[in-house]
Parts: sequence; C-alpha cells; structure tokens
Amino acid sequence: MKTFRSIPFPRVAAALAGLVSAAVLLAAAQLAGSWFRAAASPLVALGAAFIDFTPVWLKNFAVETFGTADKLVLFVAMGAVMAVLACLVGLLAFRRWSRGAAALVPLGPVMPAAVVTRAGAGVLDLVPTVAGTIAGLASLRLLVRRIPEGSRGTAAGGGGGAAVPAARGASAPGAGAAALPAASSGPAASGPVQSRRSFFAAAGLLAAAAVVAGAGGTVLAGLRRTAQEARRMLRLPAAATKARELPAGVQSAADGVVPFVTPNADFYRIDTALAVPQLDPQAWRLRVHGLVEEEFTLTFQDLLDAELKESYVTLACVSNPVGGDLAGNAKWLGYPLQQVLERARPLPGADMVLSTSSDGFSASTPLEVLRDGRDALLAIGMNGEPLPLEHGFPVRMVVPGLYGFVSATKWVVDLEVTRFQDRTAYWTDRGWSERGPIKTASRTEVPRPFARVPAGRVAVGGTAWAQRRGIDRVQVQVDGGPWQDAVLAAGAGVDTWRQWSYTWDAEPGSHDLRGRAYDKVDGLQTGQRADPMPDGASGWHTVRVTVEG
Repeated sequence: MKTFRSIPFPRVAAALAGLVSAAVLLAAAQLAGSWFRAAASPLVALGAAFIDFTPVWLKNFAVETFGTADKLVLFVAMGAVMAVLACLVGLLAFRRWSRGAAALVPLGPVMPAAVVTRAGAGVLDLVPTVAGTIAGLASLRLLVRRIPEGSRGTAAGGGGGAAVPAARGASAPGAGAAALPAASSGPAASGPVQSRRSFFAAAGLLAAAAVVAGAGGTVLAGLRRTAQEARRMLRLPAAATKARELPAGVQSAADGVVPFVTPNADFYRIDTALAVPQLDPQAWRLRVHGLVEEEFTLTFQDLLDAELKESYVTLACVSNPVGGDLAGNAKWLGYPLQQVLERARPLPGADMVLSTSSDGFSASTPLEVLRDGRDALLAIGMNGEPLPLEHGFPVRMVVPGLYGFVSATKWVVDLEVTRFQDRTAYWTDRGWSERGPIKTASRTEVPRPFARVPAGRVAVGGTAWAQRRGIDRVQVQVDGGPWQDAVLAAGAGVDTWRQWSYTWDAEPGSHDLRGRAYDKVDGLQTGQRADPMPDGASGWHTVRVTVEG
C-alpha cells in the first residue's frame, strides 16, 4: 500500500493545482456574486438543483438523520465531492492541458444551467459563474505550468522518485536522480527544486487570494443585504385582534419539557432554500390571481396598514418522525388569508391556492381551509418581532391544521387560485400527498431516550398536538402494562399543542415508556406505524430508559 510520501511529486502537485484552482473558481464566483442575488452563487445553485432532483427516500433519510442540519451536511458532502473532482481535473490537466480544461469547463454548462433554472433568474445571474470559471482556468494553467516539466513522464507512467528525463542527460532509460554524479548539485539538480518552490509559492498565493476573495465576497454580500437592515429597523404595528392571553399552567409540570412558546432561535427550519432569500420589504409584492373575479397585488405597506390579527399556532413538518422535534409553537401576527380571498372572489370550481415563494418552492393549500374561519395568516411577525429571515421575512403563510409542505410557504410572492386537477406543487410532484392534514401525535420529552434515572418517583412529560381538533387526553404505559392517564397542562386552543406530565414510581432495570393521545374529534391516535412519506408519520412514541437502584 502506497504512503503519501511514496506518491510522485508531480501527482501531488497536480492534484493540489486542481484543488487550489477550484477554490479560486468558487471564491471568484462568490466575490462577483456579492453584487447579485444569493441564488446566483454557483455553489448555492448546484445545491438547490441537487435538492430538486434528490430522490424522496434520500430526502427523508437526510431529514430524519440530520434534522435541521441537513443543509450543512449537504454543503459538506458537496465540498468533499468537489474536492475529489478538482484533484482529478488537476491530474488530467498535468498530463494534457486540453483534457484538464475540458474536464473543468463541463462545470460551464452544469453550473449556468443550475443558476438560470432558479426562480426569477436572468442572464445577468450567469456573471458570477463565468467570472469564476475564467479565474479557475487561469489558476489551473498557471499552476500546471510550474510543475517540473521533467516529471510529466513519471506522472504518466506511474513511477516513483524524482525523475529526470533522458533528454536532460540521464545515463540510461529509467535512471533517476540517484544515477547522476555526486557533483550534480549545481543547476541540473537544483532546477526541479526551484520549480517546486515556484509551484508552492504560486499555489500559496492563489490559495490566499481565494480566502481573501471568498471572505470579501461574503462581507460585501452582507453589506448589500438590505433585508437584514430593513428587519432591524421595522416596528410592527399593533394587532387589531390580539391573541388571547395564555392561561396559567400551559407549561408541563415535568422539568425539561420544551417551552410552550418556542423561541424563534429554536424553532425548527425545514425548507428547500440553501441561501436564505434576502427580500427588501419595500420591493416585496404579492400577486393574487388565477380563477378569481379580481386580480390584484399587495405591497408590504398594504399589510402594515391593514387590520392585523395575532394567533398562537403550532406548526409541524410532514417529515417529522414519531417522537421527532420538527414541530414548534409561536405567536404569529398577520393578515387573514380569508380576507385576501374575499377580495379576490374565487370562481366556481376553484378548490386550491398554489402559493409560491421567491425561491420557486410551491405549496397546494385546499381553498376551503383558507375560508373556514381558522387563523390562516399572511404572517409578518413571530413572537412579538418581525419574522426572522430564515423563517420567511418579510411575509410567509401560516395555516393551522396542515403540514407545512402544503401550507407554510415562506418568502411568499404569489397566490394562484386554481384547481388540484390543473396544478401541482413542489412536493406533490415528488410523491407526497396533496392536502396534508396534521395527524394527532404525542411525544415523550423527559426522560430522554436511553437516559439513566434514579429509582423512585420519576417525572415523565411531553407534548401532544392535534391542530383544529385539540388534545383531550394523554396516557402513559410502562413495559406493556395498563395505560395510565397523564396530567394535562392547561390548553390554549385547538390550534396549539398541549403539554402533559406523569409521575412514575420507577424500579431498577430497563423500562419502556410509551405515550398516546386522544383528540376531541377522532379520539385515540392510531398506534399503527407509518413513515412520513406520503402524508405524515404515525404510531405511539416509545422511550427506553434505565433505572438505577
């Protein structure tokens, strides 16, 4: 097995040349892209395209395994793949420049295709990719030419040692540096050494330039992001209809259960945007059109001037596994979607509203759900402050009772009243259900899975939800024994989750704690296990703990 030291220098240098050139390409594109939309970044565009074409099973695996870190994992994986490909490009370019350039330039059609297929993209969005490709090619050419010329035969033939070709005076075919006279410590021997120094100097300078360009692009992009400054300066108007005060005792008595109101920083985030859209609220527009009597456009100022409503609503992701944490409860401020539709006056036969975000995501929401009186909102506020950028600033949809993939469109810019038979949404096209009503669920949060607890009285607690129906009862079972009623915390309405607690007289050993909930309409939640695909997970959550004597 070869060690790193046994790999011929030309191969190492060629691979490094490809790696550095790829870094220059991306850094130059980042710097140029600082003057464009975030989606114009080739890395972001490639990542978004990858998400678009990801098989459903792989998407499910990523969310279930990595949760809200799925995007970070995607970028790390992309970086690793690109690093390997860059090394291969460098090796090809060293053997024959035209082959290396031909291997690098395929990113020319791939990256632009990924960029221009993003929602709202234009020809100018190709500038960062073109600039990066040119810089990457120039860097690769510069570095490859600094690899000692005499070692090309070695790289092609796979031999070891510091090869010096016969044309330069080798005493016999295949003779290496060891075959030269001892007196060859002059120019003939120092040439390759000087070439190596020249190569590493050039590589170091280009790598440093890539770091500076990448950092500079990030800083410039941050300075140009008016959305951040606009959010900081925004003062939300008072709600015309305030949310009801939370009753005393909404928090579970069991220490360690999540807060009843989820802090913005802890609220789960699952969406298809790799780069958070930076929308200037002054330029934001919402187009309302389709099968309606009146088409119109709303501005952000229109929403600020409207009679807004506050409401506590629990949202949940359809990808949430049994017992998972992809659910959160917040106080939202927004304009009722029912009033938007009353102005639009949908035509007979319309049964769906297709909402579209600025990054191209779309969701299919049943029309009747938005007209039945529930607190479906065009939200501009979350827990008393403007929406965080990553949660949809300046405007998003919040619809109680439906999983987010059919209702909770962030950065929303378009509402089309249409029919399910005529239009399909982003995840529906990928095999998920059309309508996505939230299933009744209960999870045990304390003790944590595989926790070790002392014998005696142990606090057990968690959260249950059944939006639009309300939680009526929660039960706990220990090791397959009889079901025992938990103590419900105070309820805050049918659109929010409800917390619970239970005191367990724990005996030493390994035990399984299982929980289940009842809602006020359908009764007992199903214990039948189902995966999230296509319309949400189901089953009773079980936690195994060890009780120490």
